[in-house]
Amino acid sequence: MLTGRILEETTVLTTSELGRLCTVEIQQIVELVEEGVLIVETESGGEWHFAPSSLRRARTAIRLQRDLGINLAGVALAIELLDEIADLRRQISLPR
Repeated sequence: MLTGRILEETTVLTTSELGRLCTVEIQQIVELVEEGVLIVETESGGEWHFAPSSLRRARTAIRLQRDLGINLAGVALAIELLDEIADLRRQISLPR
């Protein structure tokens, strides 16, 4: 039996939740923040909170590291380029 959780735009993820959902140690999430791949939205009680979009970014970054062996600096660059491609695709598809 599969269970899931729908993340809404108002949902925030803690560091430990993000680590659990990505099946990595919290240290790997911290490293992604330090490299600028993930942005901390808020901090409360010593716990970082992330926007729901961070889950996709974190999973992509972890896959790049694991599957392709890319280091953190390379992951940050790849994520930035993927974001730029997505922005350009949105601009192309906008009605004029």
